[in-house]
Amino acid sequence: MGMGMGGCGHPGILTVAGHGESRVAPDQVMISLGVTTQAPTAAQAMSDNSTRQQAVLDALKGAGVEGANVQTSGLTLNPMMNYPENAPATITGYMAQNLLTVRVTDIARVGEVLDSIVTAGANEMQGIRFTREDSQATEDEALGKAVADATHRAEVMAKAAGLELGPIVRMGEPQQGISGPEPVMMRAMSADAAGKSVPVEGGEVAFTADVEVTYALKGGAACAMPTAPADGAAPEAPAAEGETAPAN
Repeated sequence: MGMGMGGCGHPGILTVAGHGESRVAPDQVMISLGVTTQAPTAAQAMSDNSTRQQAVLDALKGAGVEGANVQTSGLTLNPMMNYPENAPATITGYMAQNLLTVRVTDIARVGEVLDSIVTAGANEMQGIRFTREDSQATEDEALGKAVADATHRAEVMAKAAGLELGPIVRMGEPQQGISGPEPVMMRAMSADAAGKSVPVEGGEVAFTADVEVTYALKGGAACAMPTAPADGAAPEAPAAEGETAPAN
C-alpha cells in the first residue's frame, strides 16, 4: 500500500490492499487414484494393469459412483532400467500406470469408496481434495470482505494522516484475485480388524480474495481533484508551494 501527495502537483492518492476469506462445508470430494503394475514385458505390464484397473472401475460402480464422475487423468508405460557400473544400461522390465480422478458427491460414503477401490486393486493414492460445487455465494462473500478490508485500512491510514477519503480512483483484483478452496488434509488410517471404513474428515473449505483499491484524498495538505473550467478551456495546474497563481 502507498500514499502519494505529489506536492500539490497532483491530487493526493492512497493505494491499499484488502484480503477476504469465507468458509463453507464441502459437498463433494475429488480423489486421485490409480493402478501401477510391473512385468517383464510391456504387453504383460499393460495387460495386468488393465485387468486391475477394470476391477477398480467395477468397484466404483458398485459403490454408487456414476461413470460421469470418473475420468482417466494419466496413462503411462515406461521401461525399468538397470545401470550397472562399467556396463551398458539394460531393461529389466516395464511399469504401467493408469490414474483416475474420481468425484464422490456423498461425503459420508468416501471411506466406503476408498475401501472398495483398494480391495479391488488400486495401489496408488495421490491425493484427496474437498470442494464445493455451488461456491459462487462463498466466493462473492470473500470478495466483499476483501473490499471491506481495503476500505477499513484506507480509512485508518487517512485518519492517522489527518485526511479524508475521496472517491475511488481505481479498484481491481491482482492476477489471482480469488483463489479456489484451499487443500484440506485427509486424516486416514488403515481399516481395523473389525472392517471399519477409512475415516475421512471433511472440515471446511476456504475461499480467499484479494483486491487493490486506490482512493483520492481530501483535506489537510492533500490537493483538490482538478476540474475543467465551464468554457471547456484546459484546467490550470495548481500553484506549487510558495508560488502565486497568475491573475487572469
